[in-house]
Amino acid sequence: MPELPKRPISHKPGGYVGLGNYSSLGTLWRYLRGAEAAGRQGSVVRGDTPDDCRRRISGYTVDGAGFLLDTVRLERELEHGFETHPALLALLCGNPLPLREELNAHYALHTDFVLALTAGRELIVRPEFVFRPKAGGAGTLPPTLRLYGRRMSKDELGVLLARACGL
Repeated sequence: MPELPKRPISHKPGGYVGLGNYSSLGTLWRYLRGAEAAGRQGSVVRGDTPDDCRRRISGYTVDGAGFLLDTVRLERELEHGFETHPALLALLCGNPLPLREELNAHYALHTDFVLALTAGRELIVRPEFVFRPKAGGAGTLPPTLRLYGRRMSKDELGVLLARACGL
């Protein structure tokens, strides 16, 4: 992240969660510098200029995060396109434990955060969470299955963002 942004975005877009009111450029810069120091990829969001106070921070993964799976979304997806796997069958029968164990053993939660500062001095974030097989690729779930992380509270998001940025 060679250039630090200086122009707050005009408003809070849909899908963003407020992390703090009365924030400053210094707070945003602390997250961006921390992300860079922690080895995360930082990029300008498509459609923004390098001066706009909105950046995508990616590259942080969480191992052992099976409990963060959005099971409701997955069950809805399985109703439309059934996949056979013992852990998925157990989930449909009301037992998410085998699927969580599979995710903990062979998958990692990949996170992307779009972090921004608004003109109203609100620090906001839009999280994107998806489970992907670990580097070894030993996952046994069908590759067409989309596994997303559940919605989180602003406190949970704040903790994950701080960890992603090495703060």
